[in-house]
Amino acid sequence: MSTAKPETALLAYCRPGFEPELAAELTARAGERDHWGHAATERNSGVVRYVCASAALLERQLAFDDLIFARQKLLGLVRLDGLDPKDRITPLLAALETTRETVAAASGGTLRFGDLVVEHSDADEGRELAGLARGFGNALRPALRKPGWLTDKPDARKPRLHVLVHSGTRMELALSRVEDSSPWPGGIPRLRQPPNAPSRSAAKLDEAIHTLLTDEERQTLLRDGLRAADLGAAPGGWTWVLVRAGLRVTAVDNGPLKDPVAGHPQVEHLRADGFRWQPARPLDWMVCDMVEQPRRVAERMAEWFREGWCRNAIFNLKLPMKKRWDETVMCLDLFRAQAGELKALRARQLYHDREEITVFARR
Repeated sequence: MSTAKPETALLAYCRPGFEPELAAELTARAGERDHWGHAATERNSGVVRYVCASAALLERQLAFDDLIFARQKLLGLVRLDGLDPKDRITPLLAALETTRETVAAASGGTLRFGDLVVEHSDADEGRELAGLARGFGNALRPALRKPGWLTDKPDARKPRLHVLVHSGTRMELALSRVEDSSPWPGGIPRLRQPPNAPSRSAAKLDEAIHTLLTDEERQTLLRDGLRAADLGAAPGGWTWVLVRAGLRVTAVDNGPLKDPVAGHPQVEHLRADGFRWQPARPLDWMVCDMVEQPRRVAERMAEWFREGWCRNAIFNLKLPMKKRWDETVMCLDLFRAQAGELKALRARQLYHDREEITVFARR
């Protein structure tokens, strides 16, 4: 027999294995706003819940762009257990009825969702549910439209309904506000590897540009004729992303570059140490993916801004195996304190990141 457990909670997805870091972040962010509760998760699940009495208000106060370890931010509504594989839709519709007040508050009183997302976690067990999620979504859409829970066409003015599939008998309902959440299912960007890239790391910078920069920033800050430096450039993946955006790049690395970056007319290769080299004149961009202690990288990146060597930067901070949230806070605080006045500072653990976070800074 299926059971529905209404539980309003801040629900967030993360890279599997980083649940403790996201739990620590949500706890800290909620505490700063006087929302006292507790974070609950299962190791390697890729999902964290922050349960508190004021979760709906917390979800509105805590901007998705301010979160570092979250791939997606949702308002959890109901957890359903013991679903009958022969009929999962009937108990789901019944469970939605128990959330009418919360949904009405999020949708301006209309009790309608503008879209449906049926998804699974990025954990190994979750990815095995991709077929079930796809098929269930196709069956659920018309069932939601009939009683008026779902609009006939996607409507970004209304919240999205998310169904998180944990197993064939366990699912979870949540909602997201389009303007303050990831647009991608599971919070994972569907981006292709830049063609002819000399390394897979190119996808990381491409994701950072699409995730950490606004549409306006992408149009104005990445265009033909701008100049950039890539510190620790070899074999050239990040340089290639900048070249394809029209920038002229100084690739700084003692190691060799690979085609098509090597010998490219927009690339100057300097065999030098990225921690020592500095430009002769200010640059529009500096990017850095060097493997080094995060505090040392944060200090070096701050020096570039303090000395006026660049206007914009994207760089990675490689995190230690323990106390990764503490190290993240310390490094970003250090960068802020030493970099001088900033117009923007955003950080995120990207899908293509591993034991690291990626940071965008703008003077």
